[in-house]
Amino acid sequence: MRHIDFAPLYRSTVGFDRLVNMLDHIAGDDNGFPPYNIERVDENEYRISMAVAGFSQDELNVEVKEQSLTVRGEKSADSKDREYLHRGIATRSFERRFQLADHVEVKDADLTDGLLNIGLVRNVPERMKPRTVEIGSQSAAPQIEAKDVQS
Repeated sequence: MRHIDFAPLYRSTVGFDRLVNMLDHIAGDDNGFPPYNIERVDENEYRISMAVAGFSQDELNVEVKEQSLTVRGEKSADSKDREYLHRGIATRSFERRFQLADHVEVKDADLTDGLLNIGLVRNVPERMKPRTVEIGSQSAAPQIEAKDVQS
């Protein structure tokens, strides 16, 4: 795998540290475990589904801090001495991070049939939503009436 060096960006930009760190993190080593899907459910709703077969609800942790979603799986040690002829189900601990866009919040999380589903929703503040402004005419400006003064 080829590693990309982002050092030149640090030398020629100011204030983009977070973006460069994010690119560096994305380009970093990713072992692909556990596999996951990201789907768009609705215009402002998303779902992350992670295949966490063999993990119980107590062994999983979903944490949101600022704009980062972290999912950790801590597999407890197998208490029984087992002799495996083939071991294809991964039981190693993992940590997977997702960067959330502005105004994206975690709605819920549930574990069903070996899939951890995390619901996300984008709540755009009213002041940032597009709105229509009516165009009025100024011909209806109030006029001042003159009084007839008799002397």
